Amino acid sequence: MRLHVLFAAAALAATCTPSLAATKPPTPPPGAIDVMKLQPKQLLPKTKLHTEFVVEANKMGQVSRVKSWKKSNDVAFNEHTYGNALQAFIRTADGRAIAGVYRLTYDYNPQTQRIRRDVALLHAGGVDPNAQGAANEMMAIARRNRNRPMPTAPPAKPDAAASVSPKQMPDLPQVMKTGK
Repeated sequence: MRLHVLFAAAALAATCTPSLAATKPPTPPPGAIDVMKLQPKQLLPKTKLHTEFVVEANKMGQVSRVKSWKKSNDVAFNEHTYGNALQAFIRTADGRAIAGVYRLTYDYNPQTQRIRRDVALLHAGGVDPNAQGAANEMMAIARRNRNRPMPTAPPAKPDAAASVSPKQMPDLPQVMKTGK
């Protein structure tokens, strides 16, 4: 009996060995990942885009509010640049902050697929230098509301004409009825 088990094990090992030898060893992960190659290029805009914001900055260089803005035709670009403008810190080359009103411009170039941001001081002063930064204010609101339950819509009142017996499913004409 032992001899039969030994032959079966040897035959099984002989059939498995070539398949194990044929598998390739795992390749090591690449050292650096080029993020630009991972992005779907076909989703990027094909036209030049431009947004412009007039913002107030406090004494620390944080944008405290957006006074006005000029939108582009791309809603997603508008949303991204608006969020970036709210989180911006505006400082001079030597690291000083000047409280005042600034113009932030965002220009997207489809050839380079990059966004260029420019900052220009419109006038110093004329703002609350002790105002809280817009990003800090939004975070404080989020912290206050983090344990608050999300508002739910009130339950819809059932329509008398569309009431259905729970014992049987409605037929297609009844489902497709728009109620007009």
